[in-house]
This record gives sequence, structure tokens and C-alpha cells, in this order.
Amino acid sequence: MLEFFKYEGAGNDFILVDDRTARFPANDQDLVKRLCNMKFGIGADGLMLLRSCPGYDFEMVYFNADGRESTMCGNGGRCIAAFARKLGIIECNARFLAADGEHLADLLSDHYVKLKMSDVSDYEAGRDFYFLNTGSPHYVSFTTGLDKIDVVAAGREIRYSDRFRELGTNVNFVEEGPDYLFVRTYERGVENETQACGTGVVASVISSCLRQKDDKISYSVPVRVLGGQLKVSLKRKGNIFSDIWLEGPATFVFKGQIEIP
Repeated sequence: MLEFFKYEGAGNDFILVDDRTARFPANDQDLVKRLCNMKFGIGADGLMLLRSCPGYDFEMVYFNADGRESTMCGNGGRCIAAFARKLGIIECNARFLAADGEHLADLLSDHYVKLKMSDVSDYEAGRDFYFLNTGSPHYVSFTTGLDKIDVVAAGREIRYSDRFRELGTNVNFVEEGPDYLFVRTYERGVENETQACGTGVVASVISSCLRQKDDKISYSVPVRVLGGQLKVSLKRKGNIFSDIWLEGPATFVFKGQIEIP
């Protein structure tokens, strides 16, 4: 029997497994895919293993819903920090390793977590898009009337274009408000729109900063997503973005056991 915990961060939901004994069959892509399937398994946007890691509080290993090990997940990083606290591994702060390197987390309460993201200095500015990596690759397009856009159809068209078909990309559609952003994301690996995407929110805020071309050196931007509210704060020096923090809810939903082969 496999004991699992279910968490969600602004509607971005995850299966979490305490794998400090390294017994989970991580190479079994079909198993991970089945566990993430809401019809035949538990149901989630992704699955994370919390593993022991010398020199760190823990290591985060992330799998997309398609069963493949993937890159960094921002909301997942916030949820696994809350999970580590529930397990008694940490108290109010965490330092852990993920696919894109070291991350810090501050747990402001049992349900609210700030996560330090990797610095960003490289990006591509197209005629009507930005493309950058915030731990995972993101295509960012600005629009209006975002409530009415078919994000799945529009996102799939970009994700499966000739450029991105092989490796894939996440696709974000962003509407700029007077003092906030509204972001909707089509996620690769899930191959659908999700309620929120942490790395996508960060990519969207950075892209919005690049569009403004102002002289500000620090930003704090509220972001509306389908599943709730997130916030990104960062510092900017030219086109180098550092001290990037993603914050928002990270909520325990339930735990259970499921039989696996």
C-alpha cells in the first residue's frame, strides 16, 4: 500500500509521497500517470516525491500528470514545503533541492508559503510574445477579454507547433489590470488548462515588467488565477531579475492509501 497526501496551491493540485526510503517506483511512468488520473486513480496535476538529500532539508522530484519526470513546479514547491512541515522535517523555513537547483521557502502559516525562485536573465521577445525559462519553459502572450478565450485550444496550437512539438512548452495568456495581472495557463504534461501555474505566473510577471520598460528596481505584483490569488515580488537590474519570490496558499486536502503493484 502507498500512503499519499493531497495538497493544492490555488487549485493546482498534487499527490505528495514521503519517499525518504527511496522505495517509490519512480521509473514506472504508467503508474504515475494512473495515480494522477482522476478517473482511474487519485487525480492531480502532478506527483511529487520528497526525498532525503545531503546538505538540504529534502529533495523535490516532480512528475507531470503524463507520468514523465519534469522540471520545476512553483506551486508544487510551495506545497512540498508545507508537506515537509507536516512531516516534522522543517519548522518555518526550508532549503531544498529541485530540478533547477536550490530553493528557499518561508512558511508564513500552515496554509501560506513563500518560495524563492531561480534568477532569470535570458528571454526571447517576439513580435507578440515572450519566451523564457523560470524553472520550466514558458510562452507568454498578452491579451484582453481573457475570460472568453478558449485557453485549451489556443494553448494546444502553440504547444504543438513545429517549434515546441518535441520538447513542449507551457503557454500563458495574460491580461494586465491597473495593479494586477490575470493569468490563465495551458500546461504541458497535463495537456490542459490548470487552475494555476506558479512558474507561469512568475514568467508572466517578468514579461509584464519587460513590457513596461520603466526604471523601477523592485516589483510586487498580485496575480489572479482561476484557482485564487498569488503574488510575485522581485528585483530588476536591467534585464536581470533576481530575488524572485512566489507566494500564496498551499493547503493540505486529504491523505489516504492506495494499492499499487
